[in-house]
Amino acid sequence: MLNKTIFMPKALSTTICGLLGLSLFSSYGYAQEVVEKLATITVTATQTEHDQKSAPASISIITQEELAKRPVYDLADALQQSAGIHINSSSAYGRKEIKIRGLDADYTLILVNGRRINSRDALTSNYSNDFDLSSIPLAAVERIEVVRGPMSSLYGADALGGVVNIILKEPSDQLEATAKYSYELPTEGDDGAVHKASAYIGGSLIENKLLANFVLEGINQQAWRSEQSIYKNTDAAEERKGFSLLSNLSWRINEQQTLDVDLTHRSDERQAQWSNYGLSFPTNIQEMDRTSVGLTHSANWDAVNSRLRYYYEHVDLMDNSEIITNLYKKTGDIQQTNHTIDAQVSGRIGEQHLLTGGAEFRKTELSHNQNLKGAISLNQTALYLQDEWQLDRLALTLAGRYDDYESFGNEFSPRFYSVYQLTDQFNLKGGIGKSFKAPSISQSDPTYAVLACRGLCRVVGNPDLEPETATSYEFGGVYENERFYASLMYFNNDIKNMIVSDSWRAGYRPTVMTYTNVHSASVKGIELESQYELNDAIAMKLNYTYSDGKNKDNNQVLDYSPRHTGNMNWDWHINDAFGLNLNYQYIGSQMLYIPATSKSKKSDAYHVVGVNGQYQFNPSFSIQAGLKNLTNTKRDEVARSIDHILMGRTAFVGFNFKY
Repeated sequence: MLNKTIFMPKALSTTICGLLGLSLFSSYGYAQEVVEKLATITVTATQTEHDQKSAPASISIITQEELAKRPVYDLADALQQSAGIHINSSSAYGRKEIKIRGLDADYTLILVNGRRINSRDALTSNYSNDFDLSSIPLAAVERIEVVRGPMSSLYGADALGGVVNIILKEPSDQLEATAKYSYELPTEGDDGAVHKASAYIGGSLIENKLLANFVLEGINQQAWRSEQSIYKNTDAAEERKGFSLLSNLSWRINEQQTLDVDLTHRSDERQAQWSNYGLSFPTNIQEMDRTSVGLTHSANWDAVNSRLRYYYEHVDLMDNSEIITNLYKKTGDIQQTNHTIDAQVSGRIGEQHLLTGGAEFRKTELSHNQNLKGAISLNQTALYLQDEWQLDRLALTLAGRYDDYESFGNEFSPRFYSVYQLTDQFNLKGGIGKSFKAPSISQSDPTYAVLACRGLCRVVGNPDLEPETATSYEFGGVYENERFYASLMYFNNDIKNMIVSDSWRAGYRPTVMTYTNVHSASVKGIELESQYELNDAIAMKLNYTYSDGKNKDNNQVLDYSPRHTGNMNWDWHINDAFGLNLNYQYIGSQMLYIPATSKSKKSDAYHVVGVNGQYQFNPSFSIQAGLKNLTNTKRDEVARSIDHILMGRTAFVGFNFKY
C-alpha cells in the first residue's frame, strides 16, 4: 500500500508536467473556446425565462463547460466555489452539506428540473445525509442554477435559504456520444483513491419525432485514513460505491406538444469506521437504492404554456449503523415513497402581465422497522400564483403559495420582488419574501420514536409543532456589459420557531423526550459576485460573502457558519487546445460544537488552492489533470478534535472521449 501511495501521485505529476509542455507546441485548433457569453438564461427564479441580470432573485449558474474543467463527483463538489455557498462537513467521515447564506443545510431545497429530490424522512440520524447530493449523475447535467434567498412562494417547504436546481441535458436530433474516466489519489494518508467513469449517448430515434438519451455513471471511492485523525483506526473519508443510470424519452406529438418520460436509478453504498467518543469504534454501513420515474406533458398554445406531470420516487435504505443496530437487535429497513402530481399554466394578459399559476399534490409514505410499528402516510396540497408585471423599466414580481399539510395545517408564503433598469447595463434589485420548513415525519408523528442516549431514552414526534418560518429581504445592484458582470447584494433573514430536539443535561434525564419550537435566529450580510473577461484568452471570477449569523435567544454566533467566505477562479486559454485554471478558496473562522465539552469553540480560517489543465488532442479526445489543495492545507486542532479533516494535497487525471 505504501509503494502504491507514493508511486501514483508521481505518475500523475508527470502527466501534469506533460500537459504544461504541450502548450509549447502548435495546437490542433479543435477545442471549444473557454470564454463564454456572460448572459445565461435561467428559469428557477420564476419558472419563466430570464437572463441573470434581469432575473428577480440573486442567481448563480454553473455551466456544463465549467464543470468539465475540474474534478466534480457530486453536487457539493459542483457548488464548492459558488457565491453564498458554504460546503460544510456534516460528519466525522467526510459527508457534506450545502449551506446558503449561513443558513442550515435543511433550508436548502434541491430540485432536478424543478422537481424536489427528497429522502430526508428515510435518513433521520445525526450521521447526516448527502445521499441526495449524489442522486443525479453529473454526466447528465446541462447546468446548475442556484437561487439565494427564500423561494417558498413557488416551491413550498424547505426553501428558506435558497434553491439548487439541476437542469438536465435534453436529447437533440443530432447523435452525441461521450465517455469519461477520472482518477484521483491523496498524496498522504492511507488510500482514498477515487475512480469515476461515465458514458452518455443521445440522439434521434425517429427524426424530428422521437428523441432519447441515456447516461451511465459509476464511482468507487476507497476509505481514506489520515494521521490528522485523533484515532488513527477511524476513517476520515468513508468508502463509497455508487452506480447511476438515467434515461429520457421525448416524443414530439406535434409542433405544440411534447411528452417526456424519464427514468433514474441510483445505487449508493457507504461504509465507515468512526469513533464513538473514543469508547468504541463502530462500523456504519448504509446502502440506498433510489428509483424515480417522471411523466411530463408540455404544450405551447400560442400565448399560453402548460405543463402537467407526475413524478414517482422510491427510496430503499438498509441502515446498519452498528450502535443502533446492536441496541435494536436488527438492521434498519427503511422505505420512503413520494408521489407528486403538479400542473402549471403560464401566459400573458396584455403586454404588461405574465401570469404563472399552478397546483401540486404530494403524498409521502414511510415505513421504518426500527422506529415505527407500522407505516405512515402524509398528504400535502398546494396552490400558487405569480404575476410578472412590466412597467417600462420597472419589473415587479408578486407571488404567493398556499400549502396545506396533514401534519400541522396550512402555511401561506408571499413574495414581492422588483428589478429596475437604471441603464442598459445596470439594474437595481430588491425584494422581500416569507418561507417555511415543514416538520419532518420523525419530528411531528407521535408514533415515530428514535432511540437515543445510548439506548436509555427515546425521542418521539410532537404533533403540536409549528413550521419553522423565515422573513427575508435583500437589495442591491447588478452590472453587466460584454466582458464584465458584477452583483452586490445585502441580505437579511429572520427565522422563527426553529425546531430542536430535547437532550439530557445535568439533573434532567427523562426516558422519553420530544421536539419543540424554541429558537429564533437572524442571518444578515453582504454578497459580491463578479466575472471579468480580460480578453479572449483570460477570464476571472470572484465572489465574497460576509455573513453574520446569531442565535437571537442568547445572542451567540451560529455554529458551522463562517463569517467570511470567498473564491477566485482564473482561466487562461493559452491556445486553441490548451487551457489552465487556478482556483483559490478562503473559509473564515467559525464556531464548531464540541460534543466532549458540550460547548462551541472557535476554529480558525483556512485557505485552499487548486490548479488544473486541459488539453484537446483532436475533436474526439481530451485530457485534464491537476492538483487539489496544492498547498496541503490542514484545518486547526479544534476542527480535527471532532474529526473534521480536510483532504490533503490530491492529484487527479481525467480522459474525455467524444463522438
